[in-house]
Amino acid sequence: MKNRISLQVWLPAAAFLAALLSVTLLLPGMLVKRTPAALPSVTVDSLQQGGSDRTSLPLIPVYLSREQKVEQVPLETYVRNVVAAEMPAQFELEALKAQAIASRTYIVKRWMDHDTSQVPAEGALVTDTTAHQAYVTVDEMKRNWGETEFDSRLDKLNRAVNETAGLIITYDHKPIQASFFSTSNGYTENSEDYWRDYIPYLRSVPSPWDKELSPKFTAKTTFALKEFASRLGITDVSALARSGGLKIVSTTEGHRIKTVTIGGKAFTGREVREKLQLNSSQFTWKLAGASIELTTYGYGHGVGMSQWGANGMAKEGKNAAAIIQYYYQGVKLEQISSLP
Repeated sequence: MKNRISLQVWLPAAAFLAALLSVTLLLPGMLVKRTPAALPSVTVDSLQQGGSDRTSLPLIPVYLSREQKVEQVPLETYVRNVVAAEMPAQFELEALKAQAIASRTYIVKRWMDHDTSQVPAEGALVTDTTAHQAYVTVDEMKRNWGETEFDSRLDKLNRAVNETAGLIITYDHKPIQASFFSTSNGYTENSEDYWRDYIPYLRSVPSPWDKELSPKFTAKTTFALKEFASRLGITDVSALARSGGLKIVSTTEGHRIKTVTIGGKAFTGREVREKLQLNSSQFTWKLAGASIELTTYGYGHGVGMSQWGANGMAKEGKNAAAIIQYYYQGVKLEQISSLP
């Protein structure tokens, strides 16, 4: 392919992960007797794109859910393919770089924690689904983007990954839980207001860019009252139509619903979102006869970096480091090789 920008390998990152060869990776169903588990490696040629740099890289074992097989890919190839799946390639370069850093942090933390949760196949560390991080192959990129846009978009992603190679987000010199989501409701969410745990760097911050930029900022969903009640486990459908049938009890610092009563039954905003498969846990409603219309604001859990917010910051001239340090409070950017 012409005009290809090859993705350079960051040797300190590779050196660090190579050092992890001495750490036993606990995979489901494997019997390990306190002996080091070897991380497979291969020699690749600039991500097989025709470059000249040849380096031995450790591989990330990814379970491809459609093919039901495990694919071994170098770390930075994995990061690039995640960015391709998780963020539009048309986004600003600095937003793509912020996504690359967050995605690299996610997989490095998962590796260091020996975390193989929600992986259905032995030998894999992560899947290609949003249960972990979405991931697409180069062939899928070509199909999704078409021949006309493929070269330029892949070059842009290669640049985003290359210019951040080996960088991860740390707190107290450890990789963070680098959660991210599509679109905020104007604010991000404190970790404990959506999940259970207080995480000091996952604090609510304003994210005003999303409203103007994201096509997913608002959405409307209509349910028949019977279906609405059934999904929530409410038996008295008539109670929904009475005054006070739905009432917000408390909200979070991120301006989402914390607790709400529906038909006399208490729910968290997250419970309602998940039971009704809504875009967000901030929602309003309107009763109309035998149906109810809900309007959601934002898209995703709201914790960590807003992707559309990151693009908004990049459009204002903020670089990837500024974006990262805004959405993840009190963190640092460090090379993987600097970790203890």
